[in-house]
Amino acid sequence: MIRWRDPRVPPAAAAAAGAVAFAAVLLTESPALVTGAVAGAFAALVAAASLLIASVRQAAKHRPTAMGARWMGGGAVIWAAGVALRPFTESLFNSFADLFMLLGTVVMASGALVAADRKFPARVALRHLTDAYLCTASLFLIGWMVALRHVYAETADAAAFTLVMLPPLVGLLVTFAVVPSVLTSRSSSWLLGLAGVGVLATMTVAGMSAAVARLMDADPQLWGVMLAPVAFLLLAVLPWGPQAGQARRPALGHAVALVPLALVAVAAGTLLVHQAGGRTGPPVTGVVVVAVSVVLLLLVRLFVVSATNVRLRGLVKLSDRQLRELAESTGDVVFTCDYEGVVREIGAGVEVTYGYGPDELVGGSIFDYIHPEDVPGIQVAMRAMNLDEDNAAPGACLIACRVRAADGTWRPTESVATRHAGGEDLLLVTTRDVSDEEALRNQVAHLTFHDGVTGLPNRAYFEERTREVLSGRTAGPGTANVAVIFLDLDGFTSVNDSVGHASGDYLLGQAARRLRGAVRSDDTLARWGGDEFAVLVETGGDAQVAVDMAERLVRAVSQEPFRVADRDVALTASVGVAFAEDDLPAGDLIRNADVAMARSKELGGRRVEVFAAQMHADVMRRLELAADLQRALIEQQFAIEYQPVVDLATSRVTAVEALVRWWRGSVFVPPEQFLGAAEDTGLIVPLSEWILREACREVAAWRASSWDIGLSVNLSARQIMAPRFVETVEEALTESGLPASVLTLEVIEEMLVEDAEETIKRLSELRALGVRLAIDDFGTGYASLAFLRQLPVDMIKIDPSFVSGLGKDDTLTLLTRTIVRLGHDLGLIVVAEGIERPEQLELLKQMGCTRGQGFLVARPMAARGVDSLMRTSLTV
Repeated sequence: MIRWRDPRVPPAAAAAAGAVAFAAVLLTESPALVTGAVAGAFAALVAAASLLIASVRQAAKHRPTAMGARWMGGGAVIWAAGVALRPFTESLFNSFADLFMLLGTVVMASGALVAADRKFPARVALRHLTDAYLCTASLFLIGWMVALRHVYAETADAAAFTLVMLPPLVGLLVTFAVVPSVLTSRSSSWLLGLAGVGVLATMTVAGMSAAVARLMDADPQLWGVMLAPVAFLLLAVLPWGPQAGQARRPALGHAVALVPLALVAVAAGTLLVHQAGGRTGPPVTGVVVVAVSVVLLLLVRLFVVSATNVRLRGLVKLSDRQLRELAESTGDVVFTCDYEGVVREIGAGVEVTYGYGPDELVGGSIFDYIHPEDVPGIQVAMRAMNLDEDNAAPGACLIACRVRAADGTWRPTESVATRHAGGEDLLLVTTRDVSDEEALRNQVAHLTFHDGVTGLPNRAYFEERTREVLSGRTAGPGTANVAVIFLDLDGFTSVNDSVGHASGDYLLGQAARRLRGAVRSDDTLARWGGDEFAVLVETGGDAQVAVDMAERLVRAVSQEPFRVADRDVALTASVGVAFAEDDLPAGDLIRNADVAMARSKELGGRRVEVFAAQMHADVMRRLELAADLQRALIEQQFAIEYQPVVDLATSRVTAVEALVRWWRGSVFVPPEQFLGAAEDTGLIVPLSEWILREACREVAAWRASSWDIGLSVNLSARQIMAPRFVETVEEALTESGLPASVLTLEVIEEMLVEDAEETIKRLSELRALGVRLAIDDFGTGYASLAFLRQLPVDMIKIDPSFVSGLGKDDTLTLLTRTIVRLGHDLGLIVVAEGIERPEQLELLKQMGCTRGQGFLVARPMAARGVDSLMRTSLTV
């Protein structure tokens, strides 16, 4: 024997001796063993390399896959080392090589478990180990009766037999311990674990074949030698094939649980057959121990299963009792029936809910109590559930139907039907009475599409109905003239302000009843919102039908006063009518009626206006004008011109009236075209503030040059009601330095009529500042002369319509003379506006009118024109 570390032996000689020994071993071993060792080691190393590369690729995607591949790859390397060492041993028990192969098997099994990604409590793990032992012991007993007892007889050495057979039996035990976890795994890497189990099985079979050959002192079979290399090569290919998560998982949970019992049964049958055949022999202690252990373990398992079964039966009874109590407490009716509808069992809650005793219904058909219209649908659903009974999970069906109660009323119900879990061919049905929910849904639907004050359909319903009618409209004569009528109550706002919103709602209810009586039953009357109502004339026929209906609506509102809060309230209505046209959307038709109604209101109300395309064009022009006004205010496109006011006796300029001018680009926009839009949009407030500040600054500059001149500025209704109106006037005077007595603010008579109390209060505050007040266009409004006593006015201005008739119309001349005399008697300054002819001027002088303005006196001019006028002392 050559010693590798003997200093007396040269290294070259030692290497040569080792090579000779290696060749001798290879020559002495059988060709099958050498081929198997080389092929097995090579295949295992290839599988290990493939698994390790796959683990690196899967590390960031799925951790169980990566970790399982690493463990299985490590097991393959250890097993390959054991296979490579086996040919170099001469003893019957290759302890060193077998230990490597056994360790590789355990590591490979650990990798399969990691790939399965299953975690069990200790109790479940112990059950799996017990089942694995039962399977291994049963297979050993079957193998003993078939072949191993003959091998044992030829060996005649119990220790050698045990040591040789122990590694494959341990491998078999490990394989059976892993199988349940892998086959019941839900992880996406379950296919990798399954491949690992397959390799374990082939390794065990190959190990068993090799062990039998060694015990029989024969050459191993080629199929047994090549079985493990083929399995390892398949394992190497697996990571590079289809994704494991895409493969369909077999449902093997129950089958896996039955495997130990099946193997035990086969083992028992084999033993019985052997005994019945009379082939008995001396008992082997190890085999007897294994058989006794299987019986004892089986008895323990049966005892555990029986205890578990008793506990589960108790839980089932408890759950059944709790379920019944729960069903009765919730008010649901729970019953079972077959697929033909025959009631088998029903809870006591049916008597409380529907008035039937349980005994009355058991044995009868549920279809005797279901509304006939609902029966066909329920029968179809029940047949579908019966055909679907092969599904693993019990099917469920939601059924809505009407059930006849004992008092004869039909109750809406909702039921859930499922297949009975007790194994019988029955349905478990839970039924709930939803009468209250149905009534609530109907109420919600009514409130969603109806007005709570008048009870009429609301805006949402009207819009939807209009779309339906227009979409279903044909060219027939009965449906050609579909029309929409809009109605607005004139003066309704003052009702809310005077008697309160509750009384206003009561008035709206009265108006709704009157309007409902004026429309046809086929038409739709709705409350659009506020004090507006809408009517959809669905079968108009001739256009005059809709117009006549609109006239009836006006008369219905204004024919007699409404009785509200113990007083009579007289209202009128403004009505607009629009007719449908081809391809006209519902929204545009409703808009057209609204535009026509607004036009009727502008013209004074209590009238019917039929929509014309020009109306919409006017509305669009107003919108565009409002947008341009806002832009002009930001870009300062406005300018101020001043019209002089002169003393008619001396021809001296005593004051100027500030007038706003707008140049939109190079186009002059007359004031009458944009002041109304500015008032409607509220832009008149910032515009009037700008006019006041600029005019005060300009006049203050003139007065600083020793020109004694006053300033008149017109006020709008919105400006007076603005929150900081008085403060704005005071700030303009303070910033410009203009004395308050020099500023005259002009209001028209209509402002004194609308919200008179608040208007007079605001103007009185201005009067307290020292500002003078004037009534413009005097004689054309509806203000009472009593306002001249309530409000300290300094000046009245005669409207140009009176001045234009001087010398031509005796009545206008008399009225003008009366106004002048009234002003003198009250101590007021009288200013005549619109003087354009010399005879007008002469007559005004004769009447005693002190001041005047007009084109004959001086036209409106820019600030520099006033400068020139004052410097040249221009006179009439």
